[in-house]
Amino acid sequence: MSDKKGNVSSSRKHTLKSCMLAVAKDWLEAEAIEKVKEREKYMEENCPPLELPHSKDELMELCKQMYDKINTIDEERYNLEYKAGMVCNEVIDLNIKIVDLRGKFKKPALKKVRMSADAMLQALLGSKHKVTMDLRANLKQVKKDEKKEDKDLRDVGDWRKNIDDKAGMDGRKKMFQGDN
Repeated sequence: MSDKKGNVSSSRKHTLKSCMLAVAKDWLEAEAIEKVKEREKYMEENCPPLELPHSKDELMELCKQMYDKINTIDEERYNLEYKAGMVCNEVIDLNIKIVDLRGKFKKPALKKVRMSADAMLQALLGSKHKVTMDLRANLKQVKKDEKKEDKDLRDVGDWRKNIDDKAGMDGRKKMFQGDN
């Protein structure tokens, strides 16, 4: 098989599906046979074979015994139903509590609020604590150091004078000869 997922041919898929269905069918048949055996075993243990009495008194005694058995079984069934109902009610109550704890309300969209730092601190710390915060006091003081090069660049002087000096042949000679 290749490394890619989903590269199974349709015939391979069909054979795998038929194998899975055959195994599932066998399991279901085995489960049904097991249930029948359990039912027969229970009936043998709890319901002895019926022997009909020949006299009226024996028949009355048999009816009383069966009536008593029916009453005990009904009591057990009632108790089990009551317990099952209690468990179901408890599950429902717990589900309600879970929903309440999660919160069934939608969170509202938050609005942008303009608030000063003092107001934020007061909201966070409460009205008992009075804190003022001057943010400008915490800033560094930076001194301006003017460099000599920057000063020379700013003090160029009159630009017309420089152009007049370089105009004509005298100015061009000075450019080639360098500043003397």
